Amino acid sequence: MKLIPLVFLLSFSLNLQASCVILLHGLARAPSSMQVMEKALRKEGFLVVNEGYPSREFAIERLAGLAINPALEKCPVGMEVNFVTHSLGGILVRQYLSTQPIANLNRVVMLGPPNKGSEVVDKLKDIPGFHFINGDAGMQLGTGEQSIVSTLGKAHFDLGIIAGTSSVNWILSSLIPNSDDGKVSIESTKLAGMNDHIEMSVTHPFMMKNKKVIAQVVHYLTTGSFERE
Repeated sequence: MKLIPLVFLLSFSLNLQASCVILLHGLARAPSSMQVMEKALRKEGFLVVNEGYPSREFAIERLAGLAINPALEKCPVGMEVNFVTHSLGGILVRQYLSTQPIANLNRVVMLGPPNKGSEVVDKLKDIPGFHFINGDAGMQLGTGEQSIVSTLGKAHFDLGIIAGTSSVNWILSSLIPNSDDGKVSIESTKLAGMNDHIEMSVTHPFMMKNKKVIAQVVHYLTTGSFERE
């Protein structure tokens, strides 16, 4: 009788206790932007899938399938599926779920999602170079009625949202009403049907690397709510 390696047993045990977490980075970013989050979630025993997608090359309708279908294939059959997304990644989950269900979907945590669009897009989309930098998907993230985010409806899944309240870009913040994270207002992150929403003193570009944000992500994935003092 062969002895099963201890490392395998520990890994198997952790996966039984946890579930699969798919990470989706934001616009014009890469999987490396989610590596700190990935390592932290692995330490908590989650099976993590962190793959990239060509965020600047296609519209959101196509990007959703390109990003999510390959990731789902890496989650073991029957295991719970969770998502942790940054910015555009959250819109891809909404787009995907608007056309098809995900078996065993458990929880979704969105970081700085432009769920109601961003005024930055409204005011800069016609400036030369904006489309080149942000692609078709970036052009779809305005706040108008024709924006794709306005057509996706409320959340029909277990959703927790973290909104940033700090900015390192005062120029972009000047284009956004009220409090924002440098690209998305707090109000814009909110979505009808969400289960929980929390504001944190973090910026849009770096919130997914923040230790306190990561702790809140873990808390939500394991309990279904954010931790408050």
